[in-house]
Order: sequence, then C-alpha cells, then structure tokens
Amino acid sequence: MNEQVLCFGEVLWDTFDDGKQVGGAPLNVARQLAQQNVSSLMITRIGDDASGEELRSYLQQHGLDSPLVQTDSKLPTCEVTVQLDQDQQATYIIPEPVSWDNIQLTDEVIRYAEQAKAIVFGSLACRQQGTRNTLLDLLTEVKVPLRIFDVNLRPPHYDNDIIETLAAMANVVKMNEEEATLLIHGSHASLKDQILEFQHKYHTQTICVTRGGNGAMIWHNEEFYEHPGFKVDVMDTVGAGDAFLATLVAGLINEQPMSRVLEKACKVGSYVASQRGANPPPMAV
Repeated sequence: MNEQVLCFGEVLWDTFDDGKQVGGAPLNVARQLAQQNVSSLMITRIGDDASGEELRSYLQQHGLDSPLVQTDSKLPTCEVTVQLDQDQQATYIIPEPVSWDNIQLTDEVIRYAEQAKAIVFGSLACRQQGTRNTLLDLLTEVKVPLRIFDVNLRPPHYDNDIIETLAAMANVVKMNEEEATLLIHGSHASLKDQILEFQHKYHTQTICVTRGGNGAMIWHNEEFYEHPGFKVDVMDTVGAGDAFLATLVAGLINEQPMSRVLEKACKVGSYVASQRGANPPPMAV
C-alpha cells in the first residue's frame, strides 16, 4: 500500500451522441496512473442502481474497487451529458444531487489515507456540503505527503471560497490558463507572474498550468519548466488534462526530473486528446 495514490471524488458515465463511457476526473487519473504502473484506488460513492452496478464492474475489472467505493441507497449514479463544439472542446451537463455528492468519511478511508503517498482531489466533488466536508475533514485529519488539487472548474458547480480553501490545503495544484486567471482575480500579468503570485499567496510547492495544444508551464521547487506541447488531430478533449495530471503525479512520486516529467505529461495528454473518450488504450511512452 506504500505506493498508493488515492483519487477522491466523482465517478460517472460520460454520455456522448454515439454512446456512453466511464468517466469522472478522479477515475480518469486513477486509470492513467495504473497504466503507468502506479497503484491507485478511488474514494467515491455510486448509486444502488443498474448504472452503479456497471460502474462497480468496471472498477473491479481495472483493480480500482475497494471498501472505499461506497454505495448510496437514495442518490443515483451520475450520468453526464457531454457536448462537443466545432473544435471538439467539451462542455458538460452534470445533474445533482448524485451519489458522489454524499461521500462519507469512514474508518477505511482514514486507514488507507494514513498509508498513502498521495491524494488527488478536485473542485467538482465539493459542490455540495456532504462530500465537501468529508474531503476537508480528511485533509485536516490525515497529512498525506502529496496533496494534489486538480482545480478542474465546471460552471456553475464551484464556489471561489472553497477553491481557495482547497488550494491552501494542497502542495501541488494543477489548473488551465482560464482557471489560473480566475484564481488570480483578473490579473493581467504574464503567466509566470501569475504563477508566482499564486505561489506567494498559497506557498504551493508545485504549480502546473496547462495550455491546451500549447503545452504547459510548471513551477516546481522554485524553478520554472515549460513545454510547447505536441500537435495532434483532436478527437475530443475529454480526459486529456486528467492524463496529463496522472503523468505528473507519477513523476513526482518517482522523483523523476521535472523537465522529463513535463514532456511525458504533454505527450500523454495529447495522445488522449487524439482519441475518443477519456481512457483509450495506453500509448507507448
């Protein structure tokens, strides 16, 4: 269990025009970590319904089912409508409340967290009080060495005060350029200056800003790293940022050189964007 990464939050079905696929940012990160030989488990909650049974079967198939996958007898499993624009950029219609809005802080959650190397969490799962309080209590009670906040804003499912609270509790923060601008409250400074302003406010060890097809910039241990990205024909952007984040987490856990980690993260993220859905077959990296 020593190498384990806990991925906290939503699991769901992404519904496209041509069918549905398993999704949710924490699940996508967990799947990508497994493809990179980093063990991970989900802390989540699914409904006591047919969609939930299908999700649990998927989690079992991929080694992600455990006592940390809770079942809710009242709230349904989440099914999200994914809409793609002409550039294949995704927007999401997310119903509420659903089962992962009610994740509980159990003895098993605490026990696994006490032995984990990292925990990945995002803002979406904190949209309602139940799961939000569970995450805040867990981060307060258990000092997991790497606490990775995936900002991952999904309007209207976030509150600025909660975002700032989560940022202050993390030592690694990943966001895109638009999210970075929002968190710096309208700053018109350069991206590097925005990152430095963010670091001065939250004292974050590692700050990553992804730039879509233009790669990413990372501030890590008082140094900047930048990569221009890889050009691909985009099928859809679902899960590309999650694949990037999983690669970054794997690199941090394995203490690899950040320049190499960033290049690999950009490559994996670009590959996922060139495929349909969040979890295509793994690429050779």
